[in-house]
Amino acid sequence: MALVELRNLTKIYPQGESLLGGKSGSEVRAVDDVSLDIHAGGTLGLVGESGSGKSTLGRLILRLIEPTSGRIRFEGRDLLAAGPREMRRMRRDMQIIFQDPFASLDPRYRVEDIIAEPLIIHEAKNRKTGIRSRVEELLRAVGLDESILRRFPHEFSGGQRQRIGIARALALRPKFIVADEPVSALDVSVGAQIVNLLAQLQRDFGLTYLFISHSMPVVRYLSTRIAVMYRGKIVEVGASEQITARPQHPYTRSLLEATPEIVV
Repeated sequence: MALVELRNLTKIYPQGESLLGGKSGSEVRAVDDVSLDIHAGGTLGLVGESGSGKSTLGRLILRLIEPTSGRIRFEGRDLLAAGPREMRRMRRDMQIIFQDPFASLDPRYRVEDIIAEPLIIHEAKNRKTGIRSRVEELLRAVGLDESILRRFPHEFSGGQRQRIGIARALALRPKFIVADEPVSALDVSVGAQIVNLLAQLQRDFGLTYLFISHSMPVVRYLSTRIAVMYRGKIVEVGASEQITARPQHPYTRSLLEATPEIVV
């Protein structure tokens, strides 16, 4: 069953002004007529080089940016027709893990406040009941402990910060998470640990992922299905084994040839 359905999703940005000062009339199709299904309980790996439109697509699905045209359905509900109140409720079920663990955590907040923030925003009436224990539970789930609660982000390594970001994303017990290049800013061994953590959390919490990466080996390890994106378009989509063993599109073959194997 498809948890997320995308139909003809398009995002166009104006190119900007011409050299003579007027509008150039050109445009950039960051996402170009994309149709995809993301199945409940699985991982759709979205792979492509930098600038292919992967992160834009992830943000469109969560309505962090608005599409130019197309349709997004989540659990059968029209996401683009949702008003502010309904969208607020639906955001509990949809979260994001950001690429840069150094920029995604507010340096002014302690770890406890960072992870508790979604709970306080969405569960204001219960803000004094059980939030501390929920935060401790989330830290344990990502391999950290309560001794770090009063510390600040700058005191941690990149891998530890990413674990804190993952705990924050899990706070509202979402059904769907966009993992936007979550290991690209980390060294290989730490990135492998985070990928393994994401796989374990998917089993423990019944999560559905859109896993965005430029690395085919990482995507292959974590994903049940893979979609290959090139210049805003999906050029190939299928089961992970089929995409990696019998790629049909030349761009997919070039990605496989360009990325070495990693141990995860």
